Amino acid sequence: MIAFVSGPVAALAPTTAVIEVGGIGMAVQCAPGTLAGLRIGQEAKLATSLVVREDSLTLYGFTDDDERQVFELLQTASGVGPRLAQAMLATHSPDALRIAVATGDEKALTAVSGIGKKGAQKLLLELKDRLGEPVGAHIGQQGIGTAVSSSWRDQLHAALIGLGYATREADEAVTAVAPQAEAALAAGAQPPVPQLLRAALQTLNRAR
Repeated sequence: MIAFVSGPVAALAPTTAVIEVGGIGMAVQCAPGTLAGLRIGQEAKLATSLVVREDSLTLYGFTDDDERQVFELLQTASGVGPRLAQAMLATHSPDALRIAVATGDEKALTAVSGIGKKGAQKLLLELKDRLGEPVGAHIGQQGIGTAVSSSWRDQLHAALIGLGYATREADEAVTAVAPQAEAALAAGAQPPVPQLLRAALQTLNRAR
């Protein structure tokens, strides 16, 4: 198992970072929040989880070991593969997920793209007692179902800057996808940052 990768960031894409390790470029699948903290040319260290399939080897990257551990524990639930587990961590922090499971908060889980009401109920049953207690120092302030960063705007803007776009371009792209995010909020769900990032990139590509 590859527990972590460390080295300069060689390239960034909407869902992937390439970390140079000993002269080899390691492609690592990352959530937007993780990618937002990376910069091309700068040193980075990502906790990783290697997912082995018959036809592929995929390396998933995380900001720390806690995220990696939760990513792997989520996949012990039936129907949860690596992509859905990553989507859950893209929407909620590890401690927010622990709180949601501990309190039976269906709404927090249905905020994740790909999880409906029945799926959320099933996950709450299967994950109970698996994720453990919250480990953060400010859980009381964090609340249930708190997104990884303060807002979808912050996450999306940081991810675009991390991909090399200028501040002005990032601002315009965030404004362009704001109606989608507001529609999600109006429906009582967290804005799906990965989908918003894809839509923002399409907007930027059209503008160029």
